[in-house]
Amino acid sequence: MVKKGKEKATAPPPATAAASSSKSSKGAKKPPKTAAPAREDDFIVFTNSTKEIKPKKASDAAKPGPSEPATDGPPKPTAKQIVGGASWTGKLPMNLLSEHCQRQKWEKPSYDNMMKIDDGYSCFVTLSAKHPKTHEMQRLAPFKLPPSHKHLVSRPTALEARHAAATYALFRVCSMKNIHTTLPPDHRTLWKEFEALKKEDVKLGNGWFYDADPFATLQEREKSKVAAEKRRKEQEAVKEKAKNMPGASGLVLRSNAASSGGGGSDPMKGWKTVPKIEMGKKTRSQLEDLLRREVIWNPHGVKMTALQKDAIGREFTGSGFRKSHVDEALEECKDREETLEWLLIHVPEDDLPRWALPESYSAGVSVADTSDLKREAAIKRLSQSGYSVELCRKVYSEHGNDEGQTAEALQQILLSSGSDSGELSSPAEEPFILDTPEECWTEEMESLESVYSEHYKRLSDTVCQIGIQSVTNGAKKNIETFVQFRRSPHYPAEVTVSVISDLPSYIKLSIVKRTLSYVRESLGGEPMKIYFIVDWVQQNINGIIERPGKLRDISGVVSTASEVRHAVARRHKNVRHPKPLIKKPDQRSKEEWQARQESPSLKHMIAQRQKLPAWLVKDLVVDTVCENQVTIIAGETGSGKSTQSVQFILDDLYSQGLGNATNIICTQPRRISALGLADRVSEERCSPLGQEVGYTIRGENKRSDQTKITFVTTGVLLRRLQTSGGRTEDVAASLADVSHVVIDEVHERSLDTDFLLSIIRDVLRRRKDLKLVLMSATLDAATFKDYFTSEGLKVGLVEIAGRTYPVEDFYLDDIIRMTDFTISNDRFRDRFRDEGIADAGKPAQDPVNKTIQRLGSRINYSLLLETTKAIDVELYETNKKGGILIFLPGVVEINRTVNELRAVSSLHVLPLHASLDTREQRRVFAPAPAGKRKIVVATNVAETSITIDDIVAVIDTGRVKETSFDPANNMRKLEETWASRAACKQRRGRAGRVQAGICYKLYTQGMEQQMAERPEPEIRRVPLEQLCLSVRAMGTKDVAGFLARTPTPPATSAVEGAVKLLQRMGALDGDELTALGEQLALIPADLRCGKLMVYGSIFGCLDESVIIASILSTRSPFLSPPDRRDQAKEARMNYSRGDGDLLTDLRAFQQWSAMMDDRVPQRQVRQYCDNNFLSYNTLSDIAATRSQYYTSLMEIGIVSRSAAGESKGPNHNTSLPLVRALTASAFAPQIARIQFPDKKFAASMGGAVELDPEAKLIKYFTQENGRVFIHPSSTLFGSQGFSGNAAFVSYFTMMATSKIFIRDLTPFNAFTLLLFSGTIELDTLGRGLVVDGWLRLRGWARIGVLVSRLRGMVDNIIALKVNNPQMDVHESEVIKLVAKLIELDGLDA
Repeated sequence: MVKKGKEKATAPPPATAAASSSKSSKGAKKPPKTAAPAREDDFIVFTNSTKEIKPKKASDAAKPGPSEPATDGPPKPTAKQIVGGASWTGKLPMNLLSEHCQRQKWEKPSYDNMMKIDDGYSCFVTLSAKHPKTHEMQRLAPFKLPPSHKHLVSRPTALEARHAAATYALFRVCSMKNIHTTLPPDHRTLWKEFEALKKEDVKLGNGWFYDADPFATLQEREKSKVAAEKRRKEQEAVKEKAKNMPGASGLVLRSNAASSGGGGSDPMKGWKTVPKIEMGKKTRSQLEDLLRREVIWNPHGVKMTALQKDAIGREFTGSGFRKSHVDEALEECKDREETLEWLLIHVPEDDLPRWALPESYSAGVSVADTSDLKREAAIKRLSQSGYSVELCRKVYSEHGNDEGQTAEALQQILLSSGSDSGELSSPAEEPFILDTPEECWTEEMESLESVYSEHYKRLSDTVCQIGIQSVTNGAKKNIETFVQFRRSPHYPAEVTVSVISDLPSYIKLSIVKRTLSYVRESLGGEPMKIYFIVDWVQQNINGIIERPGKLRDISGVVSTASEVRHAVARRHKNVRHPKPLIKKPDQRSKEEWQARQESPSLKHMIAQRQKLPAWLVKDLVVDTVCENQVTIIAGETGSGKSTQSVQFILDDLYSQGLGNATNIICTQPRRISALGLADRVSEERCSPLGQEVGYTIRGENKRSDQTKITFVTTGVLLRRLQTSGGRTEDVAASLADVSHVVIDEVHERSLDTDFLLSIIRDVLRRRKDLKLVLMSATLDAATFKDYFTSEGLKVGLVEIAGRTYPVEDFYLDDIIRMTDFTISNDRFRDRFRDEGIADAGKPAQDPVNKTIQRLGSRINYSLLLETTKAIDVELYETNKKGGILIFLPGVVEINRTVNELRAVSSLHVLPLHASLDTREQRRVFAPAPAGKRKIVVATNVAETSITIDDIVAVIDTGRVKETSFDPANNMRKLEETWASRAACKQRRGRAGRVQAGICYKLYTQGMEQQMAERPEPEIRRVPLEQLCLSVRAMGTKDVAGFLARTPTPPATSAVEGAVKLLQRMGALDGDELTALGEQLALIPADLRCGKLMVYGSIFGCLDESVIIASILSTRSPFLSPPDRRDQAKEARMNYSRGDGDLLTDLRAFQQWSAMMDDRVPQRQVRQYCDNNFLSYNTLSDIAATRSQYYTSLMEIGIVSRSAAGESKGPNHNTSLPLVRALTASAFAPQIARIQFPDKKFAASMGGAVELDPEAKLIKYFTQENGRVFIHPSSTLFGSQGFSGNAAFVSYFTMMATSKIFIRDLTPFNAFTLLLFSGTIELDTLGRGLVVDGWLRLRGWARIGVLVSRLRGMVDNIIALKVNNPQMDVHESEVIKLVAKLIELDGLDA
C-alpha cells in the first residue's frame, strides 16, 4: 500500500493541465501499475461554487477517458515539477499572483507579450483593473525589467518564462511582504536579485515602481505631470514677460513666482533684504550736469591686453550690448568695470539691455510728468530723433519751454560732441537771399511739395518732413523713415534736422550728424538746402546704417551724463632736482681747513677723539671708502664709529681740496639719535650746530649752505627720494648734490632701512661716484656684503674693536636673593602669570624659584623699585659715582616707573623715549644734581642710538615693544615681547662705558637662552600696505618685483594682500596711484587715520578728523573701572547722539579742549574728568598727537600754517553727518552689514505705525567672519535703530572671546558706502550694485555709474589741493554735491 502524495503521478500535457478538474479526471490515461494515483492539488481550479470539491477515488481516476488512448513510455512532468522542481509541493508564482490580483479586485494578469529569444523565452506581466467610480478599465504598462536585468526572467520554456515574469510582478506589488518564503527555491533566489534592483531604483528616485497599489500611483503621477506641465507653462509665461521688463522688475516677478510655489530658481536670492538706493530727480540732474563738464575716463591711459579685451568683449556682448559699442568702450577704458560704466553712460536708452534700465522705464520715457501733457508731448517729439529723454526735458526747461529753440540747442550739443566738434560747431556761412527768411522758407516748402508730392508732409508752419525710400537695417527692409526739418532762427544759414524712424537712437543721431557735416562742407552758401539734404540722405542712409561710426561722436546727446568734451587728465607738477656737485679741487677750502687745525680748542678735541678705538682705523676707513663704492663698518657700541667715521671722510676730502664737493648725509633710525650725534660731532669740530654740521628731522631743520655733514632720520631721506619723480634716474638726480650716504644702525633691520637700502642699491649702479657707508653695531656684515656684491658693486669691510670695561651679570634669582623680595611684599602684584619664566631645572618648592613662578613674565614694578634702591645703596656704600640705566619696553611703563622712583629722594629720575621733545631728551646727558644719583628710564633708543657716558649700572627687563600686525583691527600695533639676545648684549654693554659695571637682568638664564638670537627683520612681521604705497609713490609699478629685491624679501602673499587692501581703500586704482594715495604715502600715520585727515581737509571738517585720528592713535579717553562699569557707561552715553563711539569720544575731547582753551583752573578740569569718567592724561596725549598731525599736514602742504592754527577749535558749522561719514569711510574695508528683522506694525488712530525692532533681533555680518556682535562697551550696544538711514557700521577693533565682538563703531548709510568704500561692481542682471566685492545694494545700475564717476572727481579735487595747498575747495561743486548725497542719503532736499 503506497501512501498518498508520497509518489507523484505522471504530469499531464500543458494543455490538459489548464483544464478543469472534472475534465482532467475523465480524460486521464491509465497509468502503469507501479505509478501512484494522481493528487488533487496538481491542478489550479477557478470556480464560483462554494461547495467543496470531493476527491475522486483512485479507481475512477485510473480509468482512461474515451478520448485519450492509453500510451506507453515514461510519464510527462507536471507544471510544479518543471517550475518548482521534482520535490516542490507549494504554490507556483502564477498561482500566487492570480490570488493577489483576485484579492485586490484586479483583472486576471495578462501574459500576452511572450517573446522568443536566442536562448528561450521572455515574458512580462501586464495588470489591469476597473476604476471603482468610473468603471473605466485602467491598464498599466508591462512590468519590464531594465535591459541590464532582462536575463533574470529569460527561461528555456514559455511556461517557465511566465512564472518568472509572475515572480517579478509579485515583487513589484508585494516587495514589502514576505511572500518570497512561499516561492520555489529558484524564484526565492530571483526575489533577492529583485531586492538589489529595488535599492538601485530607490537611489535613482524610482521607488514608486514598488508601490503596493500601482493604479493609485498611476493616477497620482498623472496628476503630478499635469500640475508640472501647468507650472512649466506658467514659468515660461513669467520668463517671457520678465524678459521684456526693465531693470530688475522682471527678476522680481520671477522671484515672486518662485517663492509662491511656482517652481524654478529664485534669481533675487540674497538681494531681497539688502538696502535700496534711490537718487532724487534734482540731485541726479545736478550730478549728471556736473559729469558732463568734469568727467575723465581712464586718466592714466592704461591699455588692456588683448586677452582681457577678448574676455570682457564676450561677456558684455553676451549680456546684451552691441559688439561695436563694446569694442569702442574697450579702446577707451582701463578695465572691466570702467568699460561697463562707459557703456551705461554712452549707449542710448533704446539700445541698452533691459537689465540696465530703471524699473520705472517704459517706451523711452523714464518718468513722465502727466500734469503737463503739452510739455511731455513736445519732449516726446524732440526725443524721437534719438536724443535722451532726460536731456530733452532738461534743455526744454532751460529754453523756456520753446520747442524750436530746444531742437536747435540739442543739435548744437550733438555738433559739439566727438573729435570733430570744433569744425562742426563753428558758425555757418550766411547765404545771400533777396527775400525775408520767412518768405524764403515758404518758397522752399512749396518747391519741396511739388517735387516730393505724397512723400512730403507739412506738420506746422515751421516743421515739415519728407519720406526716405528703401531704408534697410539688417533683415528689416523698407523701414518707414522720415527726415524732419524745422525752421531755425538762423534760417536759411542753418536748418534743424532730425530723423524719425524705427532705428536705434545712435544710428539716427549718426545720420543727423553726418548730414550736418555734409551741409557745412558742401551747402554753406546755398539758401535752399533741404532738397540737397534729402537727396544726400537718400543716397547715403543705408551706408550710414551699416557703418554708423563711434558713440563718442554723438556722446553729448545720448544721455544727461555723457561728457560734451573729452576731458584731459590732470598733470603732475614737475620736480626740481638739485644741481650736481662740482668735483673740482679748491685750494682755498683746503687752506681754511688747515688753518682750523691749528686752533687750540680743536687740537684739544682731536686729542680726546684719539682715545676712541675708531681712531686706530682712521686710515683704513678712509682708504676703504676711497677704493670701494660700498663700505661696511662694524663696531661695538662706544667704539666711535657713528661720530668719527663721517669726520674721517670729511677731513680726507678737505685735505684734497674737495671740501666744497662734499655733502654727507647720515641717517639715523630715531630723532634723538640724529639730534645727539649732530650735537656731538659739531662740538668735536668746534663748529656751531647748523654750520659745518647740521640735522634735519620731521618738523625741524638746522643746516645751512656751508653744511657738509647732515644727520637725518631715515624717514626724511626716504621722503626726499619718494618725491623725486619715481624713476631710478629721478632718484639718482635727487641725490646729485650728495657725495656720501651713511646709513647707521643697519643691524636693526627696520622697515625704512631695508627700503632705503633697496633704493640706494639701484642708484649706485647709475651713479658710480656716489659712496655708500653702512654702519652696524653687530658683526653681521655678510648679509649686507652679499646683497651689494650680487649687483656687481665693490664692497669693503672695516671692523672696529669696542672699548668697554668688564660687566658682571646678575640674573633674576640673584636679584631676588639680593633684595629679599617676596610676592607678599608686592604692592603691584600682577594677576597674570607665565609659568615658563622659571628655570625648568629648579624645583618649584625652592622659595626663590617659587617667587619667580609667581612673578610671571610681565614687569613687576615693585621688584624694579626695590632693585633700583638696592643698587643705589650699594654704589653709595662703595663710594661710586655714576648713573643707572633702566630698559623698559614702552612709554606707559616708563611713566609708571618714573612716578614710583621719584618718590625716592636720593634719585634724579629722567625718562627717555622717542616721543619726548628735543629739550627733554637732551636732559639725560647732563650730570645729576649734587647729592642725587641719575636714573635714566629708557626704551631701546638707549641700546645703540645714543651713548650716556656716566652710566655704571643697567637694569634690563628683557622686554621690548615691536611693531607687529594686529589681526583684530587690521592695524599696526606695538606689542610687548621678549627682546633678542643681541639686543640684550647691547644693553649690557652700556654698563661698561666708563668703568667696570654691573647688569641686573630681570629674567633667568633659562629665559635668556629661549630668546631669539636676533630680531626678525621688520619687513617680515608687519603689514606692508604703507611700504607698498611708498614704493608705488616713487613711480615703481612692479611693487612685488621691487620688494623681492630687498635684503630680506617679504612673502609674496603679504605683498599681494597689501596691494589689494590699498585698492580697496582707494589709494590705488588698479596699478595707478590716486591723488589720495599720493597724500597717504606722505603722511606719517596709519593709512586709515591719514585717509580720514585728507578727506577732513577737503570737506571742511579738518579739526574733527584730526582729533578722531588722534583718538585712534592713542585710545578712548573714557575710563571703565570694573567696580563702576555701569556708571561709566552711563557717563559716556551722555555724550552719545546715536552716531557711534568715535563721535562720542570727539564730543568729550572737544568739551575738555574748550575748558583748556578758556584757561579753566586745573583742579576744576580734573574734577570734570573724574565726574565724567574721563582720563586727563589720555586727553593730554590726544592733544599732543593732534599737534603732531597738524605739523605733518603742514609739511606735506595739505594745510597752511595759518589754516592749521585757525582749525584748532570746534567748528560749529561742521556737518556732523559728514564727519560721521568720513570717519566710517576711513575704516574701509572694516565694515559690517546690518541686517534688520522683518518690519512689524501696530495699529493706531492714524493708521499702522512701524515698530522699532528689538535690539537682539538686529544682526551684524562681516565678510570674513560672518555674524559678529556689538561689544557691550559700545554706545551702540542695545540700539534699536540708527539715525541717518544707516545700513552699515564700520569698526576699528575686532576681538574674539565667547563671541566675535566689534568695537569703536560708526554707523553710516548706503551713499557713504558708495562714495568712500571699495570698488563698485554693477550686477549685469540688473539687481543692483556690489561694493567691495560683497556688500549688495538694490537699485538702478546708472546710480552706481554716476557715483563711481563722482569718486574720480573727488580724487581730482585732492590732486588740485596737492598742487595748490592754498586753494579753498570747500565751496567746490563736487564737494558740495558729495556732502549733499551723504547728508540726505541721495534724496532731494
